[in-house]
Amino acid sequence: MREALRTARPFDKVLVAKGSAGPRLQEIIELCREKSVPVRFEPREALDRAAKGVSHQGVVAFGAAHTYASLDELAENAQLLVVLDGVEDPHNLGAIVRTADAAGANGVIVGERRSAPLSETVDRAAAGALSSVAVARVTNITQSLERLKERGFWIYGLDERGKALYTDVDYAQPSAIVLGGEGNGLHQGVAKHCDVLVRIPMAGAISSLNVSVAAGVVLFEWRRRRSAR
Repeated sequence: MREALRTARPFDKVLVAKGSAGPRLQEIIELCREKSVPVRFEPREALDRAAKGVSHQGVVAFGAAHTYASLDELAENAQLLVVLDGVEDPHNLGAIVRTADAAGANGVIVGERRSAPLSETVDRAAAGALSSVAVARVTNITQSLERLKERGFWIYGLDERGKALYTDVDYAQPSAIVLGGEGNGLHQGVAKHCDVLVRIPMAGAISSLNVSVAAGVVLFEWRRRRSAR
């Protein structure tokens, strides 16, 4: 694992068994910090489940299909960013990355927790879009929204409780569109940091769309508005 961390191979996270110690383990932890790979200390039983019967010696690493970008890299000269607040299904994440690419978004931002990792499943669902749309992983979504505001971004949260219809909003540029996770939608703390909450009107008995479908609806409305300008 030390050799893999020293190379450019991307990792999503590393689990370390609680109570483990030693110079080799400390070296792995320091390499993770240098590479910005999250390290989580979990009970040994959790590592046993993650390793699926393979001997792990107190450390389990999860590889990623692609490397993550930084928030600053994404925000530089961007006109549209997509922020995901708790999208945990890899198929949804991949579909959103694919849609973001098609709509002309400059990048996707996910949280370190409550987010699907950039796995091979995500890569397949994105149909190659991970090569052209960078994904940034941040430790705190609300703090990242405030950092985007400092850069001049307007933050639009998609929420069924929003007062404005997504078609009635004149999207400012640069924009960040925030989408909530499967089932829960936007967390209240994240919603409070949005400048505007918008909703998609629903005509049927179901009150909301799948998050990847909702992303397509709003992102292409943003694109239509931009083309009209």
